[in-house]
Amino acid sequence: MYWRAGMVLVISSLAVFGGQKVAWASEKLELGHVLPLWSILPFVGILLSIAIFPLVNSRWWERNMGKVSAFWALTFFVPFLIVYGSEVAFHKVVEVYLLDYIPFIILLFGLFAVSGGLILRGTLKGTPLGNTVLLLVGTVLSSWVGTTGASMLLIRPVIRANEWRRYKAHTIIFFIFLVSNIGGSLTPVGDPPLFLGFLRGVPFFWTMRLIVPMGFNVLILLTLYYLLDSYYFRKEDVPTHSSTTLPLRLEGLQNLLYLGIIVGSVIFSGLLAKNPAFGDQKTGELYGLPILKHGEETVVLPYVNLIRDTLILLAAYLSLKTTPQNIRRDNRFTWGPIKEVAVLFAGIFMTMIPALEILHARGAYLGLTRPAHFFWATGALSSFLDNAPTYLVFLTTAASLGATSGVTTTLGVIDPKMLMAVSCGAVFMGANTYIGNAPNFMVRSIAEENQIRMPSFFGYMAWSLGILIPLFILDTLFFFG
Repeated sequence: MYWRAGMVLVISSLAVFGGQKVAWASEKLELGHVLPLWSILPFVGILLSIAIFPLVNSRWWERNMGKVSAFWALTFFVPFLIVYGSEVAFHKVVEVYLLDYIPFIILLFGLFAVSGGLILRGTLKGTPLGNTVLLLVGTVLSSWVGTTGASMLLIRPVIRANEWRRYKAHTIIFFIFLVSNIGGSLTPVGDPPLFLGFLRGVPFFWTMRLIVPMGFNVLILLTLYYLLDSYYFRKEDVPTHSSTTLPLRLEGLQNLLYLGIIVGSVIFSGLLAKNPAFGDQKTGELYGLPILKHGEETVVLPYVNLIRDTLILLAAYLSLKTTPQNIRRDNRFTWGPIKEVAVLFAGIFMTMIPALEILHARGAYLGLTRPAHFFWATGALSSFLDNAPTYLVFLTTAASLGATSGVTTTLGVIDPKMLMAVSCGAVFMGANTYIGNAPNFMVRSIAEENQIRMPSFFGYMAWSLGILIPLFILDTLFFFG
């Protein structure tokens, strides 16, 4: 079934890609200028598969999601390979997987393994006030250990606190809104887009300026959550059989050190990138091991990446070796969620190549001139594409507007209002879909693994459209108008 449909797409691709190849060869245009807009169809296809197949037949989806991911990846790659040739195709694919996908998975794997070795024992009561406090703590932590780190650290305590409750999916949804996304606004460690900005010269603590729009959103969302959870709490059968309260205690404390190694390695890699020994400070190009050469372009594995990823894997290894198995057992730790993310995002990273190439080549022609434009353009695309490269595209676009004063970066001078709009759009609107930010999908997978029935892809978007979009409209009026 997959391959028959795939062959139809491949044949039709060759017909259109052929003309594009001639234009590209004769004019030496940037790849994003010649790729047809419909080349993003495989990306749309994998998103629709993630949204629809689990609803139609969840067991079939669990067994075949890897095949579906590979199908859509090859549906893009095969015609791309035939039309543009092996040098171009493999150069682009190696670049995406080596420099984006592998570091992405290594970071998630490290945080997932280390956080699974920490357990908060004692009595956690899933009351509206208790849940609100947990969400607030996670939101604050996100800017300092990253949205993924905070999500992996706190999702299990939140699930355990609400284990006795019947209505709990809304708690996980607000957890994704706050801890997995908006909470990561204040430092480059908080979210990958802000880290890319830091590498391009945005001062480390400049992002603390986002505390006003972030605080505005957090206050509204926590208030709304408390009211909603109070409503559901009144519908619960509150257990009365036991009044014993056990004091809270954290076990697996060595994993806090390993978590520090992971966060420190990310910060350290950013500092090394600004050292002349590790990169060209004028162009921002990092030095490293040459992997694949195509024409004048070479895919280079940066030394800073090797150092960072090695430290992350070392932290994960130490966690797995030194953490007692009973902690992971009591945490209901399995490798299922990280496997699901690795399999699906392998296809997503491949199929979003044309979308990112087109955006990179044509982003400057979108007519963006105001902060509100940058906020919504960055946010809308960050909801479905990787928010890190999306942020970088619009950061570059903002730098091209010719501001004479503002934040000086390696890309140029950027008006602070434009920079704030791009930053908030990338971080805030990653919460709009399950794939908008790395931890969203993993939090959902862990919740479902613990028998919490989560909304479907479109069901989740109904929540985000109903709650987040009105909030972002208020953001536009108050901060980006």
